[in-house]
Amino acid sequence: MPIELTAALCLVLVIEGLVLFAMPGSWKRMAEKLQQIDERSLRIVGGVMVVIGLIALKLVH
Repeated sequence: MPIELTAALCLVLVIEGLVLFAMPGSWKRMAEKLQQIDERSLRIVGGVMVVIGLIALKLVH
């Protein structure tokens, strides 16, 4: 695995961990609300996030 990809995955873990550490109650409420959203909507939001992330990555590099 390239070093850049490994570093990026490590940063994702750090950010996720910070959210859970700083706001565990809010995170639990958000997770409960996510269960009420249908899968199709979640897939669309996930796909949009991937596209935005790829565009942002292209702009940065």
